[in-house]
Amino acid sequence: MKLIYIKIIETLVIIITYLIIKRFIFKVINKTLSNKLIQESRGVLIRNVINLVLAVISMIFISLIWGVNQSDLAVFIGSVLTVVGVAFFAQWSLLSNITSSIIIFFNHPVKLKDSIIILEGKDYGIEGVVSNIGLFFVTLETKESGEITLPNNIFILKSIKNITNEKRIESNDKETS
Repeated sequence: MKLIYIKIIETLVIIITYLIIKRFIFKVINKTLSNKLIQESRGVLIRNVINLVLAVISMIFISLIWGVNQSDLAVFIGSVLTVVGVAFFAQWSLLSNITSSIIIFFNHPVKLKDSIIILEGKDYGIEGVVSNIGLFFVTLETKESGEITLPNNIFILKSIKNITNEKRIESNDKETS
């Protein structure tokens, strides 16, 4: 077989693999969205970031298949990552909030409309209902202070008592008894 046909087949394999991985990851994200009652706009953001990363990785592999010099590619990627790294270092809190947002999206037990208490100390806590989980902030509606906005990186560091989960557990215990 001619070399050009082999390159075309390898490129098609990369593209099909990209599409399969993308579809699988998007299904996981959609399931997480429905299970955690998270805003669709957050899902769109997470899907866009993952799609970008997968597309860049696929393009790197395709460029290697078609004969782009590895050292030239490494210099280009290194330059781009250096510029991005300096930009993120200059805005470390921005990167911290985005990373925290992804952690909250996939792992945090708090959902929209959950009633929670953020434990600030032994005798003090902020009680409210989660009204918004955004890319940078979590917003609580409180009886005392109205709306409180916490940066995501602070929110994941706090001890949180989820009152809604406790009520769900109590009602499940009563049903099984």
